[in-house]
Amino acid sequence: MSTSTLTNVPLQGNLLGNLPVVAKRRKPLKHLLVALLLSMLFFIIFCFMALHGFIVLLLSNPHTAAIVSNPYQEKGLQYENIVFPAIDHSTDLNGWYIPADQSKRTIVFSHGYGTNREEPWVKVYDLAQFAHRLNYNVILFDYGFASATHKTAATGGKTESRQLLGAVHYAKQRGAEQVLVWGFSMGAGTALQAALQTDEIDAMILDSMFLPEPDTIYHNIEQYIDLPRDLSITMLRLFFPLLSGTGLQQIPYEQVKHTDYPMPILFIHGTRDDKAPYTIAEQIAANQTNPSSGVWIAEDALHEMIFQQNARQYLSRTASFLSSIH
Repeated sequence: MSTSTLTNVPLQGNLLGNLPVVAKRRKPLKHLLVALLLSMLFFIIFCFMALHGFIVLLLSNPHTAAIVSNPYQEKGLQYENIVFPAIDHSTDLNGWYIPADQSKRTIVFSHGYGTNREEPWVKVYDLAQFAHRLNYNVILFDYGFASATHKTAATGGKTESRQLLGAVHYAKQRGAEQVLVWGFSMGAGTALQAALQTDEIDAMILDSMFLPEPDTIYHNIEQYIDLPRDLSITMLRLFFPLLSGTGLQQIPYEQVKHTDYPMPILFIHGTRDDKAPYTIAEQIAANQTNPSSGVWIAEDALHEMIFQQNARQYLSRTASFLSSIH
């Protein structure tokens, strides 16, 4: 046997023996890549869900400023500190009662989301003084999500409508024969939900009405972060009942949009409202058949800023409406 033959034998054995080793090394690498991709996918899904959970948590527990003044300090109006229960006695509510001289008529102001009874950009003190000069008793109160002592989650009007009805009932207990609700933003949407449950509201003024339906909520989120619409709405539907106790399907927004309310309603909205499209107010107003109902769409007016931007016309139109139902 030659030397070349002897040296070739172990070389062939080594080459053949090395082939399975290479294959074994490639297989674990493939599994590692798949595991890494799956981990990244699960992490992205987790972050997406966590983001929507965080959004719902913020929406359900809005930060609200503390009360800094009162009707007497701002406008010289005598008032009483009051506490009354929601109509279902689920919580107590704090507010102010401003009596008018021998009046049997009361206006209940229904403030918007993320604020309290003072709602400074609306200039509620000015409007309360205006209503008082027209000889209306006035009730200003905090919804549960704005309360410093009886905190509740914000639910888009589901529980807030029962809190508003508590204020209406309190006005009746104080001798009111006619009760009106003057609502702003979600406080206006809450008034429409409350009016589905009672016949004790005699009229409503609804300024910058915000109806918390999924598309409108997504529209407001989209202004801060661009998210896929359908998937985001699905996540919102999932997390709202878990974190606020109220599902979006429990808010009767479709019923509100198609109801002809028996009481007169004045809808006030701005064309430049970037939070609640004025077309929804127009749609609901078009359903109304009460002859005293009406709608004013203010050109170039912003959300809840209509009084500030058009004070004279605002007071003229609301005074005319109130006189028509007197």
